[in-house]
Amino acid sequence: MGRETAALSRVQGAIANPAVVKAARGLSHFGEHSAGWFALGLVGAAVDKRRRCDWLAASAGIVAAHAASIAVKRVVRRPRPEDPSVRVLVSTPSKLSFPSSHATSTTAAAVLFSGLTGRRLVPVLVPPMLVSRLVLGVHYPTDVVAGSVLGAVVGGLLRRKLKRRS
Repeated sequence: MGRETAALSRVQGAIANPAVVKAARGLSHFGEHSAGWFALGLVGAAVDKRRRCDWLAASAGIVAAHAASIAVKRVVRRPRPEDPSVRVLVSTPSKLSFPSSHATSTTAAAVLFSGLTGRRLVPVLVPPMLVSRLVLGVHYPTDVVAGSVLGAVVGGLLRRKLKRRS
């Protein structure tokens, strides 16, 4: 068993109780194809009429970050964890693991929404999503870290562009 598989197995053993698994599945469904974050961006656009264009641009940026992660997945082609010590607790749309698209879109959303709300959302939103992917046994630790970095880059670039427009 490799180090990442061992780490994944330890995370599941330490915290994958029924309540945590249920919450992780909820996050998984919310983050699937970046749909939940996109929807929240649309709510922001509907509520904050003055910055509607920025909210719509942020929503598009979240989807773009997700698309970037899918492109990287197709190039890297790393398979998802498959080891007897790891329980897969949710279905996935593909067998590809690197990077985590959930981590990518969540981090992009947290960075972009932080800029629009003036709140520090990254430390609140990102860690639970990253840990949820490990709890569910569908990603290795480097998958979620790489996805988060990709989301931070995409979100950060767009956030700077939005800030210059203001």
